[in-house]
Amino acid sequence: MIQHSISIRVRYAETDAMNFVYYGNYATYFEVARVELIRKLGLSYRAIEEMGVWMPVIDFHIQYFKPAQYDDEVTIHVKVFTMPSVKMIFHYESFVDDVCINRAETTLVFVDAQSKKPQRCPEILLEKIQEHWSTDPQ
Repeated sequence: MIQHSISIRVRYAETDAMNFVYYGNYATYFEVARVELIRKLGLSYRAIEEMGVWMPVIDFHIQYFKPAQYDDEVTIHVKVFTMPSVKMIFHYESFVDDVCINRAETTLVFVDAQSKKPQRCPEILLEKIQEHWSTDPQ
């Protein structure tokens, strides 16, 4: 397993008329979390794209429990429990004041930028993941 946590302060522009974080903004928060997880491994999305590999989201599920509001600090824990192959699955839990407000999952597929066809995970990314892989279920 690999994991990382980030905190995001909710901006006023990210809320709706009820003063809750607009539901669509969580997709952006999760993107920030997974980009930073990849960066923690010693790579970047930019470097992966420069290798000719795209990583589009092909599936997104979220379950909401409580809303976050303007000026809340949302802590997002992102984890990857299985080694990627053609796909990479990210799991998220978001917290405000130690209360879980949602759980989500995104599935990304590795795509050759030229052919636009799925491909296996780049070897360099697999190596970086293996370097940081933990069997600790925390």
